[in-house]
Amino acid sequence: MLNLLARFAKARALFRRAQGGLAAIEFALLAPVMAAMFLGSIELADALNCNQKVTGMAATAADLIAQETNATNADVTNVFSAVNAIVYPYPVTGMKIVISCLTDDSHGGGKVTWSDAQNATARTVGSTVTVPSGVITTGGSVILAEITYPYNSPVTDYITGTLNMTSTFYARPRRSTTITRTAS
Repeated sequence: MLNLLARFAKARALFRRAQGGLAAIEFALLAPVMAAMFLGSIELADALNCNQKVTGMAATAADLIAQETNATNADVTNVFSAVNAIVYPYPVTGMKIVISCLTDDSHGGGKVTWSDAQNATARTVGSTVTVPSGVITTGGSVILAEITYPYNSPVTDYITGTLNMTSTFYARPRRSTTITRTAS
């Protein structure tokens, strides 16, 4: 029995000193975690870049219309084209753009004077929109641009699916009290 215990103690001491495969085992355990962190950081950076583009698209759409005194079909089409160009290299499929002119309704909100949309439903003329305090001056108007972008990536398709990024932006007209809308 003592021989058996002695051999067991000797084998145990040899096992403690044998560390040849320990690094390989540690690497096998940590490699998936490191790969997930690496891919996650790339995915997060890409999603943040796309979200920044969505914010820029809303600001650009409102600003371009706010520079007009009268928005025509050609003007609105050009704004939609400009916004679609900003989102590059991301696809424009499914992106929704709504541009509306809101006038003061003297109750702290805005009344829709006109509205245009791409891949979405335009706001109903005459409907009321809740606007943050101080955005529309008394008797004034504001341009509201709303963007909804369905962000997809190879990684989020398997984990979360489509992530809808939205942005709204208000811009006051620059050259007139309100911006009219005509078809020509």
